[in-house]
Amino acid sequence: MAEIFEKKEVLGGEEITVCYRKAREPVDPAEDLDLSKLEGIASTAHGFCAKFNQREYKTEDGIICMQDVPVKLRDGTTIYTDIYRPDTDKPVPLIVSWSYYGKRPGDGMSEWQIMGVPPGTTSKMSKFESPDPGYWCHYGYAIANVDPRGTGHSEGDINMFGSQDARDGYDFIEWAAQQYWCSGRVGMGGNSCVAMTQVRIAAQQPPHLCCIAPWEATCDIYRESIFEGGVPALSFNEFIVSSLTGPNLIDDQVENGRRYPLMNAYWQDKIPDFKKIRIPVYATASYQHFHLHGAFNMIRKISSKKKWMRAHREQEWPDQYSPENLEDLRRYFDRYLHNINNGWEMTPRFRLDVMDAFDCDYQHNRPEKEFPLRRTEYRRLYLDAADASLKWKPVEAEAAARYDSASQEAVFDVTFDEDTEITGYMKLRLWVEAADHDEMDLFLTIKKLDEEGNWLPTYILGEPHPGAWGKLRVSMRELDEKLTTSFEPVLSGKNPQKLKKGEIVPVDIAINPTSWIWHKGQKLRLEVAGRYIREGWFEPLAWDTDNKGDHIIHTGGQYESFLQIPVIPPKYQTKGGYVYR
Repeated sequence: MAEIFEKKEVLGGEEITVCYRKAREPVDPAEDLDLSKLEGIASTAHGFCAKFNQREYKTEDGIICMQDVPVKLRDGTTIYTDIYRPDTDKPVPLIVSWSYYGKRPGDGMSEWQIMGVPPGTTSKMSKFESPDPGYWCHYGYAIANVDPRGTGHSEGDINMFGSQDARDGYDFIEWAAQQYWCSGRVGMGGNSCVAMTQVRIAAQQPPHLCCIAPWEATCDIYRESIFEGGVPALSFNEFIVSSLTGPNLIDDQVENGRRYPLMNAYWQDKIPDFKKIRIPVYATASYQHFHLHGAFNMIRKISSKKKWMRAHREQEWPDQYSPENLEDLRRYFDRYLHNINNGWEMTPRFRLDVMDAFDCDYQHNRPEKEFPLRRTEYRRLYLDAADASLKWKPVEAEAAARYDSASQEAVFDVTFDEDTEITGYMKLRLWVEAADHDEMDLFLTIKKLDEEGNWLPTYILGEPHPGAWGKLRVSMRELDEKLTTSFEPVLSGKNPQKLKKGEIVPVDIAINPTSWIWHKGQKLRLEVAGRYIREGWFEPLAWDTDNKGDHIIHTGGQYESFLQIPVIPPKYQTKGGYVYR
């Protein structure tokens, strides 16, 4: 257990004791570094801190690199950045990468490789999950790879996704806009952590920030990550926090999760004020990644009238660096950073991949005007434990499905008698009982089966994905009435209610948005378990469950358990059988 350092901080007008730990000691990558000798997230080059080396030089690609440039923040703290820019005297727009993983992770490595991305796709100048100077500088952009407060050699303590970090981002953007090499137009780009910071900084409204491209952004750290569905994910987040490198302390989200398992000012400070984001936004979401909910949540809530979303099946890293998507993103930045009238505004506000099975999509980049879609028809499939089925009409007879929470699961199937598209948010109402405990952790999965009942998974990085998911700690079932909608229940994060012996309670469980086609004769399966069912994935996803003994699901009669699905009718259909989706 790491040593804990406590600091009093005022967050949202409330004084909170925030826990910190010592950041990992900086390790300079040696020449031809052998990643196989490193453990955990370090083996993917996260958190590396290249040697402090202030200099300016020209790269082999004819790009000017200004290395370890100091930037003083409003409170006097100095942070460091690497600036890559075209070899020209003309000022150019800047794209900022802001994250805690190290600004030169490829420095000193014989091969800088990202999972799912072929070697040589990105240059060693590329910060992890970020715009590659080896591409963007050739199109008239500068790139800033920033080590925020407390990261690498930057002074201070790391503040992960909080308002302090967002204010620092504001200061950096306004500093950069005044530099001789910058045109005064600044954007932000990158995926995952680099996307999450963009949203928070944009909410601070720095005057020279013209647009952002947050690809795959978690936005509500409490509800979408640390306590998704109320189930603690502290062991997974330990994997992240323990990798971060710097000279001082790091905001210890894991220990703070132990201290503050309920929503409070600490967690609220990490949620952006979406209404203050009024600049252009181009976001993406992978249907199969844990950033999914946050990405859709963000694009629905921000105030900007100029916002675009692309939703896809692929893993975030190969999606970010694919030629098709690089060119698409360049059209966006050309429009709002180079101010080129290139027709970007004609881009559909939403482009959706509709998944089919394996690595096949039924439709690619289908244009839509909104999400959820206005033509959505919400239908209910009623659970019947008597025959493990889902039915289109309410079930009259009561029944119960019982499973061992440690090793078994309950399944409920329905067969579609026509091609059926499900796009949007599903939700599940369950009546549940714990036979031997006062708590239940429920893990839901929606699967697609063929006519014979065989699983038809979709692939991500060439591996089968479990399916659309949801989860719930039953004691945390209280909903936030202001945030909950007719299609998505949102937990309050407050007022835990443990179960009593023999108590049967209703719960509403959100299932992350998705888009899928079921062909005639194929089956939809709802799987309910006490554990996350997946093996061999490279990210160590894990949840700190609290289950004992059997779970019981009640259906029928007074226990009307149902799955609500968003069915999308065809855009065009004729009596003669022509269908266009």
